[in-house]
Amino acid sequence: MSSNKLSIHQLFKYFMTALRGEEQEFTSGSIRKAIFMLSIPMIMEMMMESIFALVDIFFVSSISPNAAATVGLTEAVLTLVYAIAIGLSMGATAIVARRIGEKDVEGARQAAVQSIFLGTFVAVLISIVGILFPKEILQLMGGEPDLIEEGYGYTQVLLGGNITIMLLFLINAVFRGAGDASVAMKVLILSNVLNIILDPMFIFGFGPIPAFGVQGAAIATTIGRGSAVIFQFLILFFGWSRIKVGLKDIVFRVGVMLNLIKVSLGGIFQFIIGTSSWVFLMRIMAEFGSEVLAGYTIAIRVLMFTLMPSWGMSNAAATLVGQNLGAGKPERAERSVWKTGKYNAYFMVAVSIFYLVFAEFILKIFSPEPEVIKYGALSLRVIAAGYVFYAYGMVVIQSFNGAGDTLTPTIINLFCFWLFQLPFAYGVAIWADMGVLGVLLAITLAEMLIAVVAIIWFKKGRWKAVKV
Repeated sequence: MSSNKLSIHQLFKYFMTALRGEEQEFTSGSIRKAIFMLSIPMIMEMMMESIFALVDIFFVSSISPNAAATVGLTEAVLTLVYAIAIGLSMGATAIVARRIGEKDVEGARQAAVQSIFLGTFVAVLISIVGILFPKEILQLMGGEPDLIEEGYGYTQVLLGGNITIMLLFLINAVFRGAGDASVAMKVLILSNVLNIILDPMFIFGFGPIPAFGVQGAAIATTIGRGSAVIFQFLILFFGWSRIKVGLKDIVFRVGVMLNLIKVSLGGIFQFIIGTSSWVFLMRIMAEFGSEVLAGYTIAIRVLMFTLMPSWGMSNAAATLVGQNLGAGKPERAERSVWKTGKYNAYFMVAVSIFYLVFAEFILKIFSPEPEVIKYGALSLRVIAAGYVFYAYGMVVIQSFNGAGDTLTPTIINLFCFWLFQLPFAYGVAIWADMGVLGVLLAITLAEMLIAVVAIIWFKKGRWKAVKV
């Protein structure tokens, strides 16, 4: 057997080591092994995050198309919360990874604490809006009156409890930046188990628990995520990861906070651009009725299940870039990106073929409604057709972020989403009367454009000189 090939036994051994989180040195040795050791727990982590969405839509879609559409509209608004959480997470991952690469564990610890402070402050502001104005939010998104009455409780609970989302993302980003990806994975396994158990109990009722309907899905998800956040704090304070926080670290540090904000702002704007585009696309979809919206929502949840592993590999690339730049090895950082992109592409091509063949079968698992199945299957096929481009696009974009260069992806997103995707979607779907297909084509073409532009920019190499 060639020395470049791994035996099944070696592969299994590495797999178990990755899950346990024993490997923590990623700035030397085999790049392929480093990608594997980081990617496995990150893929598992991202899949756990997407299971939240799949479990919710599985139970909620059995209530009514309105209930499923409510989830879609709320998720579209919630993506703005995700944008802030992910943007802050990028800053946290980039700084923590760079400090770990520099062997500055104390600096990494300080960045972790300031990111928690910042995330908590932002989450409280969002909670106030979500608790006071859930009906107005759904109305703004184009929800019909009966949908709003049935579903506003779901919106109120999820937005009101968004601190669980914010902290879950942020603290896991700290773990990933430190190379402790397996810790982040274990946290999400706990929260998913709780969500799967609690979802049917709170939606349909169980013993003394009344049937909350669609609102019950939000209650179960918030409890599951909240429990995971408590577990994260225990890990941080008891030192069960590379980052251990003590009482002496719970101090507001202006310099560290400003640096975190500076690095994170690009990531926040980057994702606000992307997610606000997503909100407008959902608003256009709402023009075609609840069945179309429900089918599209289910399709997006299914697609996210396979996009999340790809996102996990992209996060692995970001950590490798940050740590290797910190260790003064920019060429190793670049090689890591191209290798990760190649492996990601293999995975995404296989998944896209699966969706093209089995789209209707997948939708029937979630809904018996013919119109929901029809438009959901169409959404799956058109969006999955561009998966190979997404594979490279996500890895390269995350690599910029891992280097602390959040400005470049922000500019790319601004151009591809706001200047191309939205005008194209509205023009083709509404003016050219192509309907749903026009929106779906806009999504796929924009992601393909992002991949091409990002690769061209990445090859210029300016990201190697960024300081954080």
